[in-house]
Amino acid sequence: MKNNVKELIKKALIQWNEQDQLSLTIPDDVHLERTKDASHGDFASNVAMALAKPLKQKPRSIAEAIVKHLPASDLVDKVEIAGPGFINIYLKSDTQHAVVKTVLAEGDQFGHGNQGNGQRVMLEFVSANPTGPLHVGHGRSAAYGAALAQVMSAAGYDVHTEYYVNDAGRQMAILAASIWLRYLAHCGEVFTFPSNGYKGDYVVGMAEALFADVGEDYRMPAAQLFQDLPQDFDEESKTGDKEAHIDAIIAGGKDFLGDRFQAILQRGVKAVLDDIKDDFEGFGVHIDEWFSEESLLHSEALHQTIDRLEKNGYLYEKDGARWFRATDFDDEKDRVVVRSNGTHTYFASDLAYHASKYERGFDQIIDIFGADHHGYVARMEAGVAAMGFDVARLNILLVQFAILFRGKERVQMSTRSGSFVTLRQLREEVGNDAARFFYVMRKCEQHLDFDLELAKSKTNENPVYYIQYAHARVCSVMRQLGEKGLKHDMALGNEGLSSLVEPEEVALLRALSRYPEVIEAAALNHEPHIIANYLRDFANDFHVYYNAHRFLDVPEALRHARINLIIAVRQVLKNGLQLLGVSAPEKM
Repeated sequence: MKNNVKELIKKALIQWNEQDQLSLTIPDDVHLERTKDASHGDFASNVAMALAKPLKQKPRSIAEAIVKHLPASDLVDKVEIAGPGFINIYLKSDTQHAVVKTVLAEGDQFGHGNQGNGQRVMLEFVSANPTGPLHVGHGRSAAYGAALAQVMSAAGYDVHTEYYVNDAGRQMAILAASIWLRYLAHCGEVFTFPSNGYKGDYVVGMAEALFADVGEDYRMPAAQLFQDLPQDFDEESKTGDKEAHIDAIIAGGKDFLGDRFQAILQRGVKAVLDDIKDDFEGFGVHIDEWFSEESLLHSEALHQTIDRLEKNGYLYEKDGARWFRATDFDDEKDRVVVRSNGTHTYFASDLAYHASKYERGFDQIIDIFGADHHGYVARMEAGVAAMGFDVARLNILLVQFAILFRGKERVQMSTRSGSFVTLRQLREEVGNDAARFFYVMRKCEQHLDFDLELAKSKTNENPVYYIQYAHARVCSVMRQLGEKGLKHDMALGNEGLSSLVEPEEVALLRALSRYPEVIEAAALNHEPHIIANYLRDFANDFHVYYNAHRFLDVPEALRHARINLIIAVRQVLKNGLQLLGVSAPEKM
């Protein structure tokens, strides 16, 4: 509807421009917005004010000329000029009513559009190191990324979701060492676990599984392993080096175990990754491809990336390492891509990974990073530009942290305190629906206060409950219809839609017609929270209607029309909730 009205205004501008030979550059996108007050019409445009300077005319005179040249349309009832030159457009009532027919005809597809025109979009999100379970911070990225993928798909984009598995590098070696140390403890060895090791219970579980498979074949005396190691960091004295300590343990493990150390690493990565995949499946998050960093090390991708930077003149050597001239692209400092020992840095792997994204032919590349990676944005954009790729195709979005509360009390995210930190524990406490919805209620770059008690409550203050309850209420009306032995005729309902004239009905009709515009805005701006806000307001419109009017004990023609309207309401509630990964229950 909105785009149709925009086209009418553009046609008026074109006709006026040609008739009066204005030499006016017609804007590609005419500004048009829904009015907040229905007394001001359905749509309002400030296009006259925007054209005042280039045309050197008063906005109101421009508005009058636009209105004069508006083509006749079955959509528009009347047009008024308000204030200094706002153009207020009132739609015909039958146009408003027709949206019910459209919803009923299109069903699950209502609201879907073709704004993306089939553009291929790569959407990478979460990509947490496979060193442990997903925590509540990862949960927000997962919910946001999954919802954005759904919304962009509904808007006509061809979306490919990806998880970059950081299964190479030092953190993986620390994980392997941690599993082995817990294995040694299970074998009866006594020692102090390193401060920089992974301490979670999941590591103990993997160590016990390792012992069940190999017995004591991987056992090494602790006294031999810990002999002459650099001192671990001591919290009281503030002495020692935890990094050197764990690195020495890793070196000792590799010397003793040989290839078996890599086998432990692979076991650990697989166990953690399987757990993450299981968590995603339970959370309703779909990933098309799990891209392994390790795969880059066994291909020519890394060398090709370094060669590309070298060829383009953005590498130099210093202190035996190879550096990327990131400061040439306004990054705060240059970055090492190959260390003095010949190994590649994480940044080099990330550049090779992004090169693969471009080489796979995606029109848009969207990275969803945690807010703690904000310093990585300029670095990555610099690397992409230096490799000769189009930076405009790369969009890096930052997701802020989610802070957990129980009412007014903040939940301390510490395993020592006994408070949960994992996504799975959050899901078990509040349920998938509340978790998915609460995570996308705000813009991704805004901090999110997640109230656990509110998320579990069955009150109107809980937005997901309030929306789902609206859907369930419609289902209840339909059940009552059958219990009363009444039949519903959708065709008769469509014929009688003109009888829907009550203010609450008009509000619902306006809200229904907005839904496709909401999907478009959420997709183009990468903001699924727009849908969450819309659904909350839409549910409120329905509850007001439900409390003010009857649906069954009314004249038959009116009953059919009202039933058609609430079926359309139910459909849109369901469609919107599904895009956010939330269920639409029939009973509550």
